[in-house]
Amino acid sequence: MSDKQIQPDINEFMDKVKAMEKGHKLDLSSDEDLSIAIMNLISMEEHFFFTYNKTKDIKYLDLLNQIREMRKSALKRIIKDYEGEVWCISKHLLASSMRFMEVGTKSLTKGDNEDAKDMFQKSYDLYSLFWGLNLGLVTNKDIKHNETNEVTFISEDKKPEKKESVSLFSKLGDLVQKAIDCCKE
Repeated sequence: MSDKQIQPDINEFMDKVKAMEKGHKLDLSSDEDLSIAIMNLISMEEHFFFTYNKTKDIKYLDLLNQIREMRKSALKRIIKDYEGEVWCISKHLLASSMRFMEVGTKSLTKGDNEDAKDMFQKSYDLYSLFWGLNLGLVTNKDIKHNETNEVTFISEDKKPEKKESVSLFSKLGDLVQKAIDCCKE
């Protein structure tokens, strides 16, 4: 997909982001930091679960519950409106993104750069989907399954008879990359 083809979607998305920021509804750089913190809280919940099961010491369940409450509170700051199971999906997207990132880092340490790249791409795809869901970028009219059952994003061109399908993850990654800049203060 060329830059010219995604530019109208990016411009529309950026206009939405700017409007939200002006209304102080959204601080994407802070929310991005918060999403990474939430990933780590989920990871701590998992570690307390396994530590409890290894030691049977109840204090680890108490710690798990405290961390869970903190994670829920933080997640509420990002996920304002949700339907169905978007809350739970969002949590699992962040958790899976973190796990792929950790596996990628381990592969990188072992010198397996190809596996690391694959894991990092999966991590970023899931992270982008998290933001796509929670910024209202993903709707039923935007996605479909192609003949190989892959999820694709439908890009409407000016000519109604011409539709181009691109990977949902690719599309979201492009949009999120433009909107979220962790270096903004």
